Amino acid sequence: MAKSAGMPKKKCCEDRPRCKRCPLRALAEGTLPPGYTVKKRRLVKLDKADKVLAKSSRKAA
Repeated sequence: MAKSAGMPKKKCCEDRPRCKRCPLRALAEGTLPPGYTVKKRRLVKLDKADKVLAKSSRKAA
């Protein structure tokens, strides 16, 4: 049995190839923990996903 990579990192570092703990890689492979998603290259809980998007859009404006 393969060793689990553990919890993904909180933010993607954009390295190529993707590191083993990359949240984008975990999303693509379907190995994200339940209740989590990735927004703007950041690992967020599903109930807080909208707040992350609102906060990042305020910074861009």
